[in-house]
Amino acid sequence: MKIKSSEFLRSASNVEGCPQSPFPEFAFIGRSNVGKSSIINLLTERRELAKVSVTPGKTKLLNFFRINGNWHLVDLPGYGYARVGKEERADFNEAVADFIEQREKLRLVFVLIDSRLEPQKIDREFLGWLEGTGKPFALIFTKIDKLSSTQAQSNIARFIKAVFAGRTELPRTFATSSTTKAGRSDILKFIEEMLAERK
Repeated sequence: MKIKSSEFLRSASNVEGCPQSPFPEFAFIGRSNVGKSSIINLLTERRELAKVSVTPGKTKLLNFFRINGNWHLVDLPGYGYARVGKEERADFNEAVADFIEQREKLRLVFVLIDSRLEPQKIDREFLGWLEGTGKPFALIFTKIDKLSSTQAQSNIARFIKAVFAGRTELPRTFATSSTTKAGRSDILKFIEEMLAERK
């Protein structure tokens, strides 16, 4: 997929304020400081489309971007460090929970994971909640340029084993770097394939 156009559409503080449109949506979410804005800017090749900040957790709203005039990229607030149990969804963001559970046009949630870290409890708990919603999701492992190729692959494999042990079907995974642009074409190709499925 070639990104020919990308534009900010609107922000919403809750699901009621989200745009009503016929376009499929692909959402991006991750814990604070995972590099989400950098990945969004990498995919769109727009350096400041999503604001990059040295202060984690600056995204407070649901931010919608129209891509190529036919799909939406949705930048969701990070899920911070709060507990995310089924009865505690408001702890990470009630608007995010409502969006994921209720949006009919949501095709996929990309969950970003820092490839440098051991499997984090907050990531595992969020993914457990997300699986419970039945919404399709994929994993984007960020910052692989900070590791050797062998170490990155080992960390990703360890995360998958820790979180999805015993599963017969595993989520799609992508290894990325906003510095080297690794993974960009693979993610865009995956989105393109999903868009083509509904045509």
